Amino acid sequence: MLRTLLTDRFALRVPVVGAPMAGAGGAALAAAVSRAGGLGMIGVGAAADPDWITAAAAEARGAADRFGIGLMAWNIPRRPDQLDAAIAAGPALISVSFGDYGPALGPLRRAGIPVATQVGDVASARRAAEDGIDLIVARGGEGGGHGDDRVATLPLLQGVLDAVGDRAIVLAAGGIATGRGLAAVLAAGAAGAWIGTALLACTEALTSPGARRRLIEASELDTVATRVFDIAQEIPWPPGYPGRALANDFTGRWHGREAVLSASDGARRALAEARRRGDFETAFVYAGQAAGSLAGERPAGDVIAEIAGSAEVLLRRW
Repeated sequence: MLRTLLTDRFALRVPVVGAPMAGAGGAALAAAVSRAGGLGMIGVGAAADPDWITAAAAEARGAADRFGIGLMAWNIPRRPDQLDAAIAAGPALISVSFGDYGPALGPLRRAGIPVATQVGDVASARRAAEDGIDLIVARGGEGGGHGDDRVATLPLLQGVLDAVGDRAIVLAAGGIATGRGLAAVLAAGAAGAWIGTALLACTEALTSPGARRRLIEASELDTVATRVFDIAQEIPWPPGYPGRALANDFTGRWHGREAVLSASDGARRALAEARRRGDFETAFVYAGQAAGSLAGERPAGDVIAEIAGSAEVLLRRW
């Protein structure tokens, strides 16, 4: 067993948190990760209704003894009902990332729920530690989905550990999809890994069969950090948080031409139609550079067990 501050705090067998991936990480995936010994997270999308959060939490609780919920900080002022529903669900952890988490801290502390946030630079980690954040996730630019892409995982993790490693539980995220990755960040001093892309092709994920095929076929060279999908959907993600996704015809045409895209009704319609058809030459599949490690569709429990077992063997050997 790999015992760390993370496993001790949340009574886990594996120092892994399943990243809260909106649109991919629902109740079934969260429960599967938790049953495997990690902490599974439910990802809440910007438009999710409180009833969806309540139902997903109930499903996860019925299948596992613990789960977490991930919210978008920038969206809470627009949808405070999401925070209310997440707190009412009573999860083991709530993450509030990508923007000002400050308004959520008071309610979360009153509810006694530990708080996580993802950071993309050392200064943000210092602020989070000063604010009493329980879990600070050093999320490198290799990671899939939305986040700060300016610094890679390893240099970021080293800086965050040096700055706040004695004041908070520090996890690493971005590019960690195998036992080698988990062993590496544990050896560096992280208390665990925040893993997303490795779970995208799992049978419990909400990803479609077509998206899974694209993920399994992808290499580490096949992603791009871009804002084009948010612009085309008119989702108001802050500019500092692009979304890393599999490159396709849509990114090839519009990445770097965001100003033109924002005025193109045709591009918006094309993306919406492609999503309806499941045409991933135009529609998006958010994923990190670790997509090259995906070998096929597998249950999440098998993925977590393999990552943890391989990491333990490597660390013992070293």
